[in-house]
Amino acid sequence: MFKSRTLLAVIAVAGSLAAPSAHASGFAAWEVANVDWNDVLNVRAWPSSKSAIRAGYPNGTPLQMTGRCMNGVDLKDISTLPVPDQTQMVRYTWCEVWHDPTGTEEFQAGWVYGRYIRPQE
Repeated sequence: MFKSRTLLAVIAVAGSLAAPSAHASGFAAWEVANVDWNDVLNVRAWPSSKSAIRAGYPNGTPLQMTGRCMNGVDLKDISTLPVPDQTQMVRYTWCEVWHDPTGTEEFQAGWVYGRYIRPQE
């Protein structure tokens, strides 16, 4: 009986650990772009340039975007548009990113300004 409970607990934990990976397919693949060569894109706690900085990423860094942006823009809804059109639609708004600022697989939501992101091609 003890072994079966332990096995069930292991299966339950493994299933819960696998869930984020399955959900990751719902993220939009974008990348950092248009940042000065000696700078990084700041990921902020909230959609504001005065909000706390959680992390910084250089040009070319892949981002997992949740799809949610301010001003009613949804990255998943615009994903079929040409890349220049998608880029223009987010240029003046904040978009939510799912990232791991500490590199310890403790992912959290943050916000980036659209001028500095573009869809991965």
